[in-house]
Amino acid sequence: MKKGFITVLLSVLLSVLAAYGVVKAANIGESEKTALVQDGTVTRTVNLAQSDYPDLTYAAEAAVEAVVYVEVTATQQYQIDDPFFRFFFGDSTPQSRQVQGSGSGVIIRQDGYIVTNNHVVANATKINVTLNDNKTYEASVIGTDPATDVALIKIDASGLPTLQFGDSDKLRLGEWVLAVGSPLGYQLRSTITAGIVSAKGRQMAHDPREKTTLQIESFIQTDAAVNPGNSGGALVNKTGELVGINTAIVSQTGAYSGYSFAVPSNIVKKVVGDLIDFGSVKRAVLGITMSDLTEALAKNLKYESVDDMTKKLKLSSLNGVYINEVVKGGSADKAGIKAGDVLVAIDGQKVSNGSEVQVKVNSFHPGDKARLTVVRDGKEKNIEVEFQSSSSETGTVVGDGEIAFYGATLKEASQETLAKFGLKTGVEVVSVGTGKMQEAGATEGMIITYVNDAAVSKPQDVVDIAKNARRSIYVEGITANGKKAYFGFGKE
Repeated sequence: MKKGFITVLLSVLLSVLAAYGVVKAANIGESEKTALVQDGTVTRTVNLAQSDYPDLTYAAEAAVEAVVYVEVTATQQYQIDDPFFRFFFGDSTPQSRQVQGSGSGVIIRQDGYIVTNNHVVANATKINVTLNDNKTYEASVIGTDPATDVALIKIDASGLPTLQFGDSDKLRLGEWVLAVGSPLGYQLRSTITAGIVSAKGRQMAHDPREKTTLQIESFIQTDAAVNPGNSGGALVNKTGELVGINTAIVSQTGAYSGYSFAVPSNIVKKVVGDLIDFGSVKRAVLGITMSDLTEALAKNLKYESVDDMTKKLKLSSLNGVYINEVVKGGSADKAGIKAGDVLVAIDGQKVSNGSEVQVKVNSFHPGDKARLTVVRDGKEKNIEVEFQSSSSETGTVVGDGEIAFYGATLKEASQETLAKFGLKTGVEVVSVGTGKMQEAGATEGMIITYVNDAAVSKPQDVVDIAKNARRSIYVEGITANGKKAYFGFGKE
């Protein structure tokens, strides 16, 4: 009897141990990785328990309360471009019409500050914001930054739900994120979709035939479903922090096809902070033109291959940017940076490409100092640079006969240029830069003929007329391709 009892007891104990072993093997934690060796190749595997999958419910519930629907009424300028019309009636004057649009926004402060995209509110004459509780408010534009496609608007309210900024630099490839916004309009407000971080530091393709102004792009790419109307909405991580502002998609049809892009929160946070504190973005510039270290660059520099370029420039890797040109009098020039240097780090943080350089420089303000690490003649050099502003104050002499004007640079048009367009006097727009001239529609090579109905012949004429204007400035002229141009902007 005793022997039978012991046998039964041992059998029970062995069964319990066996069951425990099976359960333990089937629930290997994320930190318990196994290695399989086959043909000399080591492969790591991870078995995830059910509890290891992300719970996105908290992030979704927190984000949806702070994301708003933005309805915009905007003025759109257009001009009849019909050769028969021009033959009989001459060039038509610009026409305007009211158009409706919509997007999304994210409440970042309880007192009504909302971040969205610049392209959502551009040229807006009226903005209405609808919260998740169906309350609607009229909003005003605090400031915009076309270079990053970020805008800040405000409603008259308090005690609003908000999203806190997260650190977008800490996002990892494959990490879960949520996109929150109003795809395709009012009826689909507060829509939440999920995806992963597909890539970081993306730049969008641009038509090389188009003249583009400054663009700072280092997008977070995700596969979360985003459609027209999501622009300005939130990209949040699994803890409910704002890590990006949804901005664009790449699609053959105009609808979501698997690729969506967001402005990183670290860029947004700096831009928004400047707009609140100063009313405009105080952007530092380094004063260089640069190229990524690619096969195309090696070809342009007459090297046999990218490996040949790496060897002759004595580089340890292809991480960094090649400095093609240093702007005379700019920050880099004053610090001693030279064309042909390879920039590999800023303040000890390595940079792999031009996009990363742009983002890092954009984090500074004019007057800030940083340590640049460059490779010159095969040796690393640390050089201190003090950043200058992206645009000089209106009326400042910035070059030989050149004057700054609301972000642009003006000079007296040459007789040859004037003769080309059949003009007697005029002022040439040398560069547009970033500022009110760029936002209003000025283009490089344009000849300004009148400002507020007064003829101009020198840059100082433009500055003086604008200075005496009470509220607004109206510019007339001819573009570089010979078409008449008209635009205006407010002084404040």
